[in-house]
Amino acid sequence: MRSISRLRGRRPGGVVALLTTSLLATTLLVAVTGVGTAAPSAPDNTVYQLANGCYAVQSASGDFVRRDAAGYRTDQVSVDEAEGFRLHAAQLGRFMLYGTDGSMLAHDGADAVVATAVATPLTDWTVMSSDENFVLTATTNGRQLVTRDASLAMAEPGSQPDAGSFTLVPRTGCADFPESEVNATGNPTEIGLGGEVRGFIDTHVHMNASEFMGGNLHCGRPFDPQGVTAALVDCPDHQPNGMPALLENVLSYGNPFETHDTTGWPTFADWPAQDSLTHEQTYYKWVERAWRGGLRIFTNLFVANRILCELHPSKRNPCDEMETVRIQAEQTRELEDYIDAQYGGPGRGWFRIVSSPAEARQVAADGKLAVTLGVEISEPFGCSLRNGVAQCDENDIDRGLDELYDLGVRQMIVTHKFDNALGGTRFDGGITGVAVNIGNYLGTGEFWQSEPCQGIAEDNELPTKVDGAQNLIGMLPLGVTLPVYPAGPQCNTRGLSSLGEHMIRGLMDRGMIVDIDHLSVKAADEALTILEAAQYSGVVSSHSWSDPSYYKRIYALGGFVALYAGQLESSDGTSETDGKPKEKGFIQAWREAREMRSDDYYFGFGYGADTNGFGPQAAPRGDADVNPLQYPYTAFDGTVMDKQHAGTRVFDVNTDGVAQYGLIPDWIADMRIAGGPDGDAIIDDMSRGAEAYLQMWERARN
Repeated sequence: MRSISRLRGRRPGGVVALLTTSLLATTLLVAVTGVGTAAPSAPDNTVYQLANGCYAVQSASGDFVRRDAAGYRTDQVSVDEAEGFRLHAAQLGRFMLYGTDGSMLAHDGADAVVATAVATPLTDWTVMSSDENFVLTATTNGRQLVTRDASLAMAEPGSQPDAGSFTLVPRTGCADFPESEVNATGNPTEIGLGGEVRGFIDTHVHMNASEFMGGNLHCGRPFDPQGVTAALVDCPDHQPNGMPALLENVLSYGNPFETHDTTGWPTFADWPAQDSLTHEQTYYKWVERAWRGGLRIFTNLFVANRILCELHPSKRNPCDEMETVRIQAEQTRELEDYIDAQYGGPGRGWFRIVSSPAEARQVAADGKLAVTLGVEISEPFGCSLRNGVAQCDENDIDRGLDELYDLGVRQMIVTHKFDNALGGTRFDGGITGVAVNIGNYLGTGEFWQSEPCQGIAEDNELPTKVDGAQNLIGMLPLGVTLPVYPAGPQCNTRGLSSLGEHMIRGLMDRGMIVDIDHLSVKAADEALTILEAAQYSGVVSSHSWSDPSYYKRIYALGGFVALYAGQLESSDGTSETDGKPKEKGFIQAWREAREMRSDDYYFGFGYGADTNGFGPQAAPRGDADVNPLQYPYTAFDGTVMDKQHAGTRVFDVNTDGVAQYGLIPDWIADMRIAGGPDGDAIIDDMSRGAEAYLQMWERARN
């Protein structure tokens, strides 16, 4: 187990119908019997604006609700002596009633109303207005909260109209519902329509990883209707001490028998961490801090991998990649609604999904975060490859692209990790490459095929003799062994197939953005040739998974380049563990990419955090102990950023690195130190990133 001040070394690197039925039943009962007051209406601004308010609950008889030992009584005549409830918005029109002692109003699934300290779906209430009063029904089963014998109870909806009508009386003295803090002072700069959008862009992040690979591999969620205490919990199969978490231990620690503190909220003793690869890092409050610190465009990529999903033993979601995309798209819309609910109603939140550059500019003008959608899956539209035979055709691609477009997807990666019917993939190196190559065999019936690279562009070095590879051979069928590749630069023999060409042209026809990352060198070259022939600007390299020699061609087209959000400084010498040269830092890679820019187009720069994507985030800067980023600091737009607090944990980029997404602004502010004489220049280029991306997108749609 590690302390929060010691960081591990880098390792390679998801009941509306029932409620509607209840509402209809209520309306029908009143219409047929003529009993009671007007039927409750669907949630409106009166309901939405209850969010985060402090209220006493008063029955139709005038008595107030108070706590007693077992639950609640309705026999209190004074609002000052009544229980004070903080109304936490569980979703639009849904609330949790949080009491002064931390207990919540709940039901037992039948007739009883109880108090509980644990946030569960049984604490979730749908609230509807009825004249000046409110009706509360259990979101899980549609039964209605009523008064009965000076207590609270549950009844069939509409069966006791007077007993089920309540007034919410404003009061003071309520407890605060648990939540992560943001610790930012100031508001994002608003701009005029048509004005330059100043701010950062992340072109590659996975906010819906809780739903991929069957839904049980990733621990934690970006939000939960029941709040942070339900969202940021460890996986059941990590309990009790982290030792059963085989994938986490191998990926993050390099030791299958490691342990970690599984507590999560509120202590976060061992996670999130910059190199913990199966724990949630994009909780919505952490993304909010990034927005407050300068983020203006956030490209959320839906991610899936059928083969890896089938290998993982625990699942609650299907492994079909397109079905996973649909699930993640729905979760993203639910998150947008959830954030709206926290701010008082539809459209009021800061998280806005956009599907055009014009919408993104409007969102930026409103001082909010523009969220674009993308896809990074291994078998788009079922386009797998089996023993060299494509498992899809052009009609499948056309239907699939139309569906993605209708879902709001505007950025697309064509191959990911495995060869598919569209083309070859860019190799992974090291132990990760061994595992992915085995997956390629299981998915396609073939290992990666290589040939000497032609030209300066290279795929990643193929894995040959790698420590730990023997532990993975058991995944292969009996009698199948790992291939041995020649030394030196080797490239995937597979380029872009005819179906891949059809995919590229289909993306262009729809004004979508082609992300060439993860394409083999040959496939990326052929894709760029198609784009150049059409003079199509809609092309990006979103997170350093293309050969850097292609950046000049991307820039010449008016495209956009973003680097993986890794270490700021370059590493000197060679790695002590594998003898290979260490990685080039973000600052030096930015300097080199900047030299390839085209003077014909507005220049700005971006990052692709790949958060939640099985890649470690940036560790603390090497000299942060003697030359730290000073808190509080002022972001480029004047926002004052202090250390972020979550429960009892205080995050500091100098000791934690980018442990979670809320530390991205701190990592960018740290560039001013790491960049030395270029510190101001890189901050300026990063703050021009959003505008540069928007101009690229606008050209693609013209």
